Parts: sequence; C-alpha cells; structure tokens
Amino acid sequence: MNVTFRQLKLFMALADTGSVSAAAQRMHVTQPTASMQLKDVADAVGLPLYDVISRKVHLTEAGEELARTARTMLDQWEAFEQRMAAFQGMARGRLRVAVVSTAKYFIPGLLGSFCDSHPEVDISLEVLNRDQVVTRLRANMDDLYVMSQPPDDMALEDDILMPNPLYLVAPASHPLAGQAAITLAQLASSRFVLRERGSGTRMATDRTFKQHGFAPANWLELGSNEAIRESVASKLGVAVLSSHALGSGTADARIAVLDVEGFPIQSQWHLVWLKGKQLSPLAGVFRAHVLARMQGRLMVAADNAPSDLLRDVSAVP
Repeated sequence: MNVTFRQLKLFMALADTGSVSAAAQRMHVTQPTASMQLKDVADAVGLPLYDVISRKVHLTEAGEELARTARTMLDQWEAFEQRMAAFQGMARGRLRVAVVSTAKYFIPGLLGSFCDSHPEVDISLEVLNRDQVVTRLRANMDDLYVMSQPPDDMALEDDILMPNPLYLVAPASHPLAGQAAITLAQLASSRFVLRERGSGTRMATDRTFKQHGFAPANWLELGSNEAIRESVASKLGVAVLSSHALGSGTADARIAVLDVEGFPIQSQWHLVWLKGKQLSPLAGVFRAHVLARMQGRLMVAADNAPSDLLRDVSAVP
C-alpha cells in the first residue's frame, strides 16, 4: 500500500471538515487536485473511503478506520517534531485545544500568555457546545479539552482548574430581587431562559431542579450565554448562568443575582484528555502553564458575594 504522508494529511483534513473543498483549502491545493489525491488513497486501500450525500462527506467503515490510524500516525510524528525542537531548546508545533462555549471567557487569556512565552507555537482552538467537544474527545481529535461536565462513561485524565459556580439571575426589577432565602416554588410562574439540552450548564440546572422536585412551568432555550444574558436584561425571564458568563466585562446593572435555594450550583472547570494517551511535549508544557496560572487564583469560596466573584473571574488572564 503506497500512500504518502501528505495524502494522509489531506484525508485527515477531509475527515475533520467533512468537505473536499474545505480539505483542499486547508491543504492549500485546488479541489480537483484534492479529489484526485483522495481517489489515489482509496485505490491504494482498495475500498471506498467516503460517500458524498447532499454535499456532505460521510466516511465509510474503512474510512473511519483509516482516519483513526492516520490520526495516530500524524500525532506521533508531530510529537517527534516537538521532541526534536525541544532538543534544540525551542518550543514549536501545533497545539490543539477544544473547549465548551462558556470557557471562551478565560481560555483565550491563558492561550495568549502561553503564546507570549512560546511565539513559534501554532494554536488550533475549537469553541463548541459540550456535545461537540465530547464527540471530539471520544475521537481523540485534540490535545486537551476544557469543560465543566466531563463524561462519566470515559476513562479520563482530569485536572480540576477552578470553580465554576452557576447563579440564578433575574432582571434587576424582578419582585424577588434583593430578597433572601427564595424558594424555587416562588419562581414557578416565571419563564426560564435555559441553555440548550446537552450543555454543561443545562445538565447541572436540570439535576438541581430534579433534586428539589421543581419543573419550570414555561421556558425557552437559547444556544449562547450572551443571548440568555441579554434576554434576562430585557425582562424576558430568569436564567441560570456561569459566573464567567456574568463576569465578562463590567457587571450588567440590569441583572440581579437571586438568593435561591440550591444556588449557586457548585461546578468546576476541568482540563481533560483520554487516559492512556501520552501528551505531546507541547501539550505537556501548556498543561503545566495552565496549572501554574491557576494555582492560587480563582479559588474563591463558594459562598462569596457574586460581585466579589465576578471581579476575581475577570482577572484570570
């Protein structure tokens, strides 16, 4: 079987993007050239590697097997290049990190400080919803992953980074704003603006509601923290949001944190990767960088005042 290293990279670009044209663009070749090279790979394997249905690439069983094998080979080669760079006193290569959407409030700062110290490193950052990050984790597509609710059906290496408390918030004009010891039953008639099912925040919220025997009478789902925060500020309803989503920039005076039973929900940020996976030298250096930056920071007590917590969160990077 005669397949070149560059052809394997092209096939991996196809598997990652789901498009021949996008794979060609990533590899800086024309689409006809990419199609021809991919046909050569399929001919060398002797089996169809993918089908195109409604302009979307779907890998065959043979294609999935080749993708797993190629990814392992390319990861090993990249790790070798990084070790050779380390012998020369340099840190270079590509670092691949996938994070859930709420982590975007602090991960760029950590990546920025890392790149300041390692300017020759290329960063690939994927900001996705939790289900998409878990899919990438299962396929071992990245070096490291950041999320608040790691899957419990996978063997993982897990570094706990910092707290991620989830607050129940309402418009500042809400009748219960400023009151103490509010019960969830008092919010039974309120509209809840919730994250989509499968998100870490939604999972923690549903779990807390179930523990307290509470179910919102009416709700709507939105796919971004920004949309939810603005909806609450616009008096559309109440919501559960991470302190990081609340603490980006100046606290919004239109929003009040409610003192509700079961809140804040105590959650944590995790840096994870598959157990048994050997981190590349570059990923190991980044992990050490993150842990060093987090040490002694953001370990704010769970019962701190929200305003104090938000001020500390904004200082992460």
